[in-house]
Amino acid sequence: MHLQIDNAIEVLAQTPAVVNALLRGKSAAWLNSRKTPESFSPIDVIGHLIIADQTDWIPRVRMILDLQDATPFEPFDRFAFQPLIAGKPVEDLLDEFAELRRLSLQALSDLGIEERQLALPGLHPDLGPVTLSHLLATWVVHDLGHIAQIVKTMSSEYREAVGPWRPYLSILD
Repeated sequence: MHLQIDNAIEVLAQTPAVVNALLRGKSAAWLNSRKTPESFSPIDVIGHLIIADQTDWIPRVRMILDLQDATPFEPFDRFAFQPLIAGKPVEDLLDEFAELRRLSLQALSDLGIEERQLALPGLHPDLGPVTLSHLLATWVVHDLGHIAQIVKTMSSEYREAVGPWRPYLSILD
């Protein structure tokens, strides 16, 4: 599918509600579950999504529109969320994410990006040349990947508990 901003916004706008439906009211056991000791827990994912909305997506969109590839993007710290989530209730984090995403999508709308601008170049510090279209498509896939990560992480908590049904539950592989 060719990136169209309206289609991208359909996913981006619903991510907070999806994450909210999965995690609001869940116990610490669910929120802190991990597939491996190094992987994100569901509550880590919320923090990571918050930091990405604060420091990554719209700032990079603006860099491409204003500077194009004259200046590389600031590197993204995938773990900068850790102090942000420390000791905060999941409900507060979910509300914060929903508000930040609303503001991000409002900013995106206010920019009035036109089809021709999607080809504008940017410069990723590790990947090199990218386009505005690449960035926006990545934002959508990033959201979907983290939704899948939450679901897979939570499912893996019952990997052994499902007993003989495990071969029928591909999410556990």
